[in-house]
Amino acid sequence: MPRSRTAGAAPLVPTGLVRQLGLLLGELGLSEIEVSVGDLRVRVQRHLATAAAVAPASAASVVTGPPAPLTAAPAPPPALSVVEAPMVGTFYRAASPTAAPYVQVGDVVKEGQTLAIIEAMKLMNEIEATVGGRIVEILAENGQGVEFGQPIVVIDPAG
Repeated sequence: MPRSRTAGAAPLVPTGLVRQLGLLLGELGLSEIEVSVGDLRVRVQRHLATAAAVAPASAASVVTGPPAPLTAAPAPPPALSVVEAPMVGTFYRAASPTAAPYVQVGDVVKEGQTLAIIEAMKLMNEIEATVGGRIVEILAENGQGVEFGQPIVVIDPAG
């Protein structure tokens, strides 16, 4: 099996493993995957484009040594409200591929207004605004998987 040498005195990493992890990212619609075997840790990430289309894996990184503690996405300033995914599923910004998105960045929303939907087990679940205000950022990509508790929309209640 071909092996590649990482920078410095790091151990050899099987390139086949890195390629397989990269393919798995695309198949499962993930943005990051990490595998640990003994002291070897391999993490492959892809950076998604901001457009609705899925971008191909654009970057792969190999990390060795003990796993680093997990870090959450940067927290927004305290004045902002973050709407989190209430379940695991697929995030959609509109009711259908041809429909207009429920909301755009800059839109003013009311508490309880539908922001998006998450498909879970073939059921479409409406995600509602927890507060009224202006949409500051939409963190989830259309058609991508989201995890329970993952921040998906940021609202500025003062906006």
